[in-house]
Amino acid sequence: MNRLLTHLRHVDLAVPDFEKQLDFYSGVWGLTETASDNGISFLAAEGSPEQYVVRLRRAEEKRLDLVSYGAATPADVDTLAEQLLSQGVQLISRPGGVDTPGGGYGFRFFDCDGRTIEVSADVAARRHRRIETQESIPVRLSHVVLNSPDLDRTRLWYEQHLGFRLSDTLSSPHMGEVMHFLRISNQHHSMALAKGPHTSLHHVSFELRGLDEYMYGTGRVLRAGVRKIWGPGRHLAGNNTFSYFLDPHGNTVEYTTELESLDEDTWHPHVYDFSQPEVTDQWGTANPMSEIVAKESFNDVDRGVFVAPPV
Repeated sequence: MNRLLTHLRHVDLAVPDFEKQLDFYSGVWGLTETASDNGISFLAAEGSPEQYVVRLRRAEEKRLDLVSYGAATPADVDTLAEQLLSQGVQLISRPGGVDTPGGGYGFRFFDCDGRTIEVSADVAARRHRRIETQESIPVRLSHVVLNSPDLDRTRLWYEQHLGFRLSDTLSSPHMGEVMHFLRISNQHHSMALAKGPHTSLHHVSFELRGLDEYMYGTGRVLRAGVRKIWGPGRHLAGNNTFSYFLDPHGNTVEYTTELESLDEDTWHPHVYDFSQPEVTDQWGTANPMSEIVAKESFNDVDRGVFVAPPV
């Protein structure tokens, strides 16, 4: 099918302790609050033209509100909405004006696991800047990873309905396939799907300027006393660096850099055995991957499944 999505825009989280989360993301994590409105905060990455990469919403229950992707034109938004309707996908809204910073034209729908996905075009670009040498704050949003209890069904859904393509898979002799890396461009993945016991957010990843800045950032977050789950290291699939931390509400967030760019015409997906230590971490610098580490990112059961966020 034609690929109508262009890039990952933002990930929106609902949180009971709004102030604590806002302090974390706008403070130690290095995002910039650019707008706020009655218990909602929009947080941008200084190096990104996106109006915001994280939205926080004050709520009684923790949930993933939505994942937002870009499209090239309003016509592509309309085309995608018509395709999804004809394929029986449940739309939350029809294409129309987007009432968030930067405006635009978009719509929302549920994926097969009940997550809210938004697709938009014509969002005004934000004035952003070049991130300087040794500046250890996120340049942009890199990717999002989602837990799914039925990995292959969810992968197939994203391939069939949204034009994602498989880049690589992680597998092991005892657990079978546990993660699919999916792309909508030559970037190795903008989304990955992880095998989890329930539908939930696995992690949100933020790109730093380079290796030095990634290490400075990892150290800065560690010194701030934030709980590190795993890293620093370098994955084999995607060839990107990783340092995983927990935000105050137990969502996993990652600093990364140097995610692989593929030649899509010649690329063939690999199946990597993640029980081999060099698959999870080529460098050998991270704490070993274990069931305990893996369970940290199962997250809580998402209360937002097939329930559209109020805003």
